[in-house]
Amino acid sequence: MTSTPRNASRRGRFTASVAAMTALVLVGLPGAAHADPDDDVDIDELNQRAEELEETYDGELLQYTEIKDRVETAEADLEELDERLEKSRGGVSAIAAAQYKGDGFDPTFQIVFSSQPEDMFADAATVDYLGQSQAEQIAELISLRDEQAELTGQLQDEMSEASELIDELEEQREEVTKRIEEYEAEQVPEAPENPGNGSIPDSARGGGWDQTTPRMAAIRDEVIMQFGAPYPVGCWRPSNDDHGTGTACDFMMSANGAAPSAENKALGQQISDYGIANADRLGIKYIIWEQQIWQSTSRQWTWMNDRGDLTQNHYDHVHISSY
Repeated sequence: MTSTPRNASRRGRFTASVAAMTALVLVGLPGAAHADPDDDVDIDELNQRAEELEETYDGELLQYTEIKDRVETAEADLEELDERLEKSRGGVSAIAAAQYKGDGFDPTFQIVFSSQPEDMFADAATVDYLGQSQAEQIAELISLRDEQAELTGQLQDEMSEASELIDELEEQREEVTKRIEEYEAEQVPEAPENPGNGSIPDSARGGGWDQTTPRMAAIRDEVIMQFGAPYPVGCWRPSNDDHGTGTACDFMMSANGAAPSAENKALGQQISDYGIANADRLGIKYIIWEQQIWQSTSRQWTWMNDRGDLTQNHYDHVHISSY
């Protein structure tokens, strides 16, 4: 049988962990209700808290897995006891049938088949009738089953609390990660040694120009000052991708879905190469050009699936996404 759950100690630790992690997320983070909006964000502290949350989450996930295994064992033990009890009731039923065929059915046997078979032992005559050994066996099984049912319920409650804590930690991890990403997006990369011509023509200002993050705006402006913009550069648009978060811009090399000229195709390649060479300084996450994607994590180009036309396959523009 399964062991007694450490329910009280787990509840206390759950409460303490939730309180500690909640304080960990809220104290000093940007946007917290009690934080001074003018306070500087300490990115090192944010990263440290994210790491601590990750460690706590991993530990609680292991605890949850352990409790889940104990619950499954307890449920299996309870099912086994129910089966044994049912077999014992079958033996009682056989005695009742024999009595019915002989001297007539004793009404006291109706109690045996009720939902509360333990009540039959209040009648000493019935106990004698069934036989002392079988009566004791059924009584013991009923007691064991009740204890196991209580234990199983306690473990299920403990597993539910563990699940709630994990959900809470997941929410807090997401919150810290979101705030780190917001902080990173607000950081403007260092200016290059050669800033280019230092100007951005009005013709380069495409859709969503003013709705990018400061980092993406700095990347966009640097690329334009270095290479110019033969067509408007589109950035923010209402979508579920990086454009929708203001962390992406499309540097168009042609218009209306047409193939770029040889000159602009070479320009697109220059922009891609520049982005790769300066990805760490600029905070570039990935680049898409000519149906291939370069990611800062892998540092290599990978072919993408055919999306059907020149624009969807990025043959007419260079897509740059930032952190």
